[in-house]
Amino acid sequence: MRAALEKVLLSTWQKRGLLACLLWPVSKLFQLIVTFRFGLFVMGYKAQTQLPVSVVVVGNIFIGGTGKTPLVIWLVQQLKQAGWHPAVISRGYGVHAESVILLDAASQAQQVGDEPVLIAARAQCPVAVGRDRVAVARCVLAANPQVDIIIADDGLQHYALGRDVELVLFDQRGAGNGWLLPAGPLREPVERRRDFTICNLPGPDAVLPLRMPADTVRMQLQAARVYRLNDDQQQRSLVEFAGQRLLAAAGIGNPQRFFNMLAMQGLQCQTRAFPDHHAFDAKSFEGVDADCILITEKDAVKCRQIPALLDDARIWVVPVEAQLDAAFAASLIQMILEKKHGRTSA
Repeated sequence: MRAALEKVLLSTWQKRGLLACLLWPVSKLFQLIVTFRFGLFVMGYKAQTQLPVSVVVVGNIFIGGTGKTPLVIWLVQQLKQAGWHPAVISRGYGVHAESVILLDAASQAQQVGDEPVLIAARAQCPVAVGRDRVAVARCVLAANPQVDIIIADDGLQHYALGRDVELVLFDQRGAGNGWLLPAGPLREPVERRRDFTICNLPGPDAVLPLRMPADTVRMQLQAARVYRLNDDQQQRSLVEFAGQRLLAAAGIGNPQRFFNMLAMQGLQCQTRAFPDHHAFDAKSFEGVDADCILITEKDAVKCRQIPALLDDARIWVVPVEAQLDAAFAASLIQMILEKKHGRTSA
């Protein structure tokens, strides 16, 4: 039911049809609320906390997944190469604890969220989750005094946390019909301020969607070596799966992007789309008639914790890596350095 509703809404939000037009007055009310809330911080009626280290916010205004997790991992890697000591803070989807949780090797997706666990494993840096981004940042700094820069994952609308640089990520859907919720897919106006606009595109020659600025930075997700869920030392390239009976399954914000990537590699797959942050169980692939099941690395975080799925030798994990221009990395780091001693407001 939820998946069907999401499909209808996403289709509606790509155009200014009858349903979107009927919802447009409500979206203007939503915009008024968003603007009023932002104004409270700009005018100083609500305090914005400035941390003693640089803060980079990575987020999206398009509701749903656009590829933030691979971008955050890429950013951590770039900062490390430049000599920084980054940490990542996140809300953690489905995390209900009021206190801050610092991730460690034993952290489970059910307690801290699937994306933070994946970031911690891939980025190899301190990661913490919690409802209050300021409290989370302070906690991770206290526990890791070497940290000199914080990356706030999905923190655009958390204005209480001061930030030096904002990265807003879109994908091939762009800004949809350009309207705010519920008439469109946007949490904030498409023209909201930010330092960089990044668009996750399916290929290097893909055309930028409408409403994207001319200086948009292109990003592409490139599949890395595929590995078996129960043994990451067993690896293959995607092309080695050609000719087999394949099921591609994804519980991410935009499953079709995963399926399209596999198709572009020449693989013919049955597909099974789950809701974002889907809770897999022992019966998730029961009765599947396939030689191999290809899943995302984000889903693998949860599947690995289920013995019945871990024992299924058919399940292979397809990791992806964000590809961005090296010149962008240099520009981003230069901006962080320039703003290190003089922060900008949200």
